[in-house]
Amino acid sequence: MSTWAHADAPAANFIVLNYHDVISEPAAAGSDRRFAVSKENLEAQFAWLQSNHYTVIDVQTLLNAGSGKQSLPDKAILLTFDDGYLSFYTEVMPLLKKYRYPATIAIVGSWLETQNAPKHAPLMSVDQIREINASGLVEIASHGYDLHRGVIVNALGDHQSAATGRALMANGYESDEHYRKRIFQALDRSAEQLLQTIGIRPRVMVWPYGDYNAVTLEAAKRAGMPLTMGLGDGANTLADLSAIKRLIITDDPDIPQFAQLLREQRLGRMLRVAQIDLDYVYDADPAQTDRNLASLVDRIKNSGINTVFLQAYADPDGDGSADQLYFPNRRLPVRRDLFNHVALQLRSQAKVKVYAWLPIMAYQAGLPDDWFVHEWRDDESQIAGKRRLSPFNPQARQFIGDIYEDLAIHCDFDGILFHDDGVLSDFEDVSEQALAFGHTVWGLPADFETLHADSTLRMLWAQHKTELIAQFTDFLTDRVKFYRPYIKTARNLFALPVLNESSEEWYAQSVATFLKHYDYAALEAMPFMEQAENPQVWLQSLVTKIALYPAGLQKTIFELQTVDWKNQQPVPTAVFVEQARLLTQHGARHIGYYPDNFLTNHPDRHALEALFNQN
Repeated sequence: MSTWAHADAPAANFIVLNYHDVISEPAAAGSDRRFAVSKENLEAQFAWLQSNHYTVIDVQTLLNAGSGKQSLPDKAILLTFDDGYLSFYTEVMPLLKKYRYPATIAIVGSWLETQNAPKHAPLMSVDQIREINASGLVEIASHGYDLHRGVIVNALGDHQSAATGRALMANGYESDEHYRKRIFQALDRSAEQLLQTIGIRPRVMVWPYGDYNAVTLEAAKRAGMPLTMGLGDGANTLADLSAIKRLIITDDPDIPQFAQLLREQRLGRMLRVAQIDLDYVYDADPAQTDRNLASLVDRIKNSGINTVFLQAYADPDGDGSADQLYFPNRRLPVRRDLFNHVALQLRSQAKVKVYAWLPIMAYQAGLPDDWFVHEWRDDESQIAGKRRLSPFNPQARQFIGDIYEDLAIHCDFDGILFHDDGVLSDFEDVSEQALAFGHTVWGLPADFETLHADSTLRMLWAQHKTELIAQFTDFLTDRVKFYRPYIKTARNLFALPVLNESSEEWYAQSVATFLKHYDYAALEAMPFMEQAENPQVWLQSLVTKIALYPAGLQKTIFELQTVDWKNQQPVPTAVFVEQARLLTQHGARHIGYYPDNFLTNHPDRHALEALFNQN
C-alpha cells in the first residue's frame, strides 16, 4: 500500500485523463498528431464531464484523501497535460477558467531550457509557466529533466525510454551504479529547476512514455515527488498514488468515443494472440533475419492480432528447454541479442502487446545434479528424463530468477508467458531437498514409497506442489516487476487438469490456482494433440468447464493448435477458423494459437484478419 493511503480510509476510485497538445483543427486518426485533441472536442469533453456529474479534482485533494483528511468525491477525475506545449496557455487555460477545472501539467526540463521540443509544437515560456502557476488552477509537475528521449540499448541501434532503458556504452551496457546515478541526477535537476522557475519544488513526477520502475520511484521520492504518474488502462485507488495510471487520449475522440472511454477504461479488450517462435525469425545470416522480421511484422500488423507471445529463449533442437537466450544475461549463452529488437518492432510497427515467453524450470546448463528435478524410476531417485531445474533448490531458484531479472533490465515488453514446462508428476520431485521440504514444511512422509502408496497423500502432495510452482512464478514475476512493474502474466495450462480435476495429481496444475496467481491462464485448447475423438465437443466442454470458475472466461486464453504434431501436418486454416468461432460462440473471450508460421502464411493472414476483426 502507498504511504499516502490511510489505513482507515474507505476505498475510492478516481480516473486520470492524459492529454498532450491542443490544436485548432481535428487531427487525422493514425497521423503523427494522433495524441493531439482539437479545441472543439476538448471543450465538448469538459462540458460532458460537467453535465454527467463528474468532479474534477486537484492533486491536493488526492493527497488529502490519501492521508485520510477527506474523502474523494464520487466520479472523481484528474486532468493532466504533458510536455508544456504553448497550446496549454492559449487554448486550455481559458477552458479551465470557464469551467473552474484544476489541471496538472508536466514540464520537460531540458526542453524548457532550450525552448525546443523535438518534432513537436511550440512550448510555453518561463513567464507563461509562472502565470499559470499563479492562477491557482494548475499543478506544475516534473516530466524529468532529460528523460523524454530514447537511449540506444543494443548494437542494432534500437532506442528505449531513457528512464528505464540500459544504455549501450562504449565499454558495454550501463552498470547498475551508472544507471541509478543518471536517474537520480535527472530527477533532482528537474526538481531544482522548477524550484528556481516557479519558487516551489514539484510534488508530482510524470513519467515520459509512462515508463518507470522501482529505481525511478525511489529517485522521485527522494527528490520530493512521492506522487508519480505513468500510463495505463483502468481507474486508480488511493493505494496507487506512488504510480498512478492515466488513460491517454488519442485520435481526438468525439463525445460518444469519450463517453465509452470513461465507461470502459479500455479494460474490455478481447485478446487475439499469436505465439511466435523466435527461433524461426533468427538466421545465422543477419540480413536474412532482417527479412524474416520484416515478413513477421507485416503479417502481424495486418492480421487482427493484438497480442504476441514471443519466444525469448533459443530451443533449436525443439525439446522445450532453453539452451541459449535471446537477450543479455549473466547465466546462459546469448544466441543473439534479438528479443528486444523484435519486440520493439512488433510493438511500434504492428501496435501489439508483446509477452516474453520463457521456461519456468527447463534450462540446460552445466549445473550440479542436485539442482535438477528428480523422479522415482527403477526403484530409486534419478534426474528426471525431462531435465528441469528444481523449484525446491534455492540455488536453482536464484539461477532462474537472475535470468528473468536480466530480461527485465535489458528488454521492454508488456508481459510474461510462463512456458508449459512447469509441471511435476506424481513421481516428481523426489530430490533430497524436495522430500525434506515436503516433510518439514508440509508434514508429508519423508520417503517416496510411503508418500506414493496412499491416494489421499498423493493428491495432497500434488496440491502443495501446484501452489509451490505458482509461488515460484510469483517470485520470478517480482524479479521482473522491479524493472517492469506494469507487466501482465500468463501461464500455459494443460487441458486435462481442466477436464478432470483429479489429474492435478499427475501435473501439479489446477485452474483455480492459475486464476489466482496470473492475469491469464493460457489454456492449450489443442484437440488433435489430445487425440480427442470429437474436437468440437471436446472444445465445447473446455469452455463449459472454464465458465464454472469465477472470472474463468475473463482470464482464460484458449490457444488452438495450427499444426497436428502427430502427423507433422498443418491444421487447415478452415478447421482452425471453425474451432475459433466455436469457442467464441460458447463464451470464450480470448483466442490464441500456436504456432504462427509467417514464412508459409499459416494460418492464412486474410482468414485471421476476417476472424479477429469480426470478433
